[in-house]
Amino acid sequence: MSGIISADRLDAVVERFALVEHDLGATSDGETLARLSRERAELEPVVEAIRELRAAQAEIRDLEAMIADAATDPEMRALAEAEKQEAEARVTSREERLQVELLPKDEADARGVILEVRAGTGGDEAALFAGDLFRMYQRFADGQGWKVEVLSASEGAVGGFKEIVAEIDGRGAFGRLKFESGVHRVQRVPATEGSGRIHTSAATVAVLPEAEEVDVELDDSELRFDVFRAQGAGGQHVNKTESAVRVTHLPTGIAVAVQDERSQHRNRARAIALLRAKLYDIERERADVARADARRVQVGSGDRSERIRTYNFPQGRVTDHRIGLTLHKLDSVLAGDALGELIDALAAEQRARLLAAQDAA
Repeated sequence: MSGIISADRLDAVVERFALVEHDLGATSDGETLARLSRERAELEPVVEAIRELRAAQAEIRDLEAMIADAATDPEMRALAEAEKQEAEARVTSREERLQVELLPKDEADARGVILEVRAGTGGDEAALFAGDLFRMYQRFADGQGWKVEVLSASEGAVGGFKEIVAEIDGRGAFGRLKFESGVHRVQRVPATEGSGRIHTSAATVAVLPEAEEVDVELDDSELRFDVFRAQGAGGQHVNKTESAVRVTHLPTGIAVAVQDERSQHRNRARAIALLRAKLYDIERERADVARADARRVQVGSGDRSERIRTYNFPQGRVTDHRIGLTLHKLDSVLAGDALGELIDALAAEQRARLLAAQDAA
């Protein structure tokens, strides 16, 4: 091998895969089975790439022996030389694939998401834009086969949302949507603008990985629960009972409310899950600060006050400022269809930065 990845490191991956497969067949515990199944699914493509790489390397050794053998006739030697070039190209391709597969992974990438969209500067127009963004993510999630459930929403006076919080349940949702956190800016002529003047407004998006109980332990003595009547648009009561729940984490002062369900018990459970996600996100941010090197290779600063993207309606374009990418397909992006192109480009840039950092190290 050319030395890009050590043989010992590849051996360790193959050995771990074999151990996971053995343990899967030896346990009946549900949690252990789920954890090992996830690890096996992550390791399998890596092990397959290692096997393909080593097969190509073995083929090169056999061809080199044939070429070096004085008994090989000229025609066979020429054929072996050509086959060796093809095998060397396969080795290079497999090594590059393995480099990407072996990059440090965010263990939260496979998780579902808590999505928060809030209107920023711009009044009613900002609320309308927040609604556009939420529907964009909803359509994108539908296209991925993910399930979207609204946890709470505060509607704008003329439509859209002052704030909307939703749960997106689907494997890999966080890994795909995590680049969306930040300030999104819109430039367009509002329907109420008679002079045709372009207005600029903004909305803030936060994407949090869903947290499990083992990630954040919550002590009941540190929680305060309040119940109230769920509110609909224009302040109309959705129901006559106090089913909405607000939970406050006393040590941090963080409070979250869920009012989507008519069941107080269900809202309470979902409020706790939302609070756990927020506390987990804080811990992840602390860890990111501690790992300064990791933050330097992130696409963007990770700061949710950072302006990350502009949606320009008069010109029909969307520009992501972190990577300087402009797509002249605004309608397709907002429909959720072309959003994947932006996400793919951001993910590719992240991989390139990680590879560069790995090479430098």
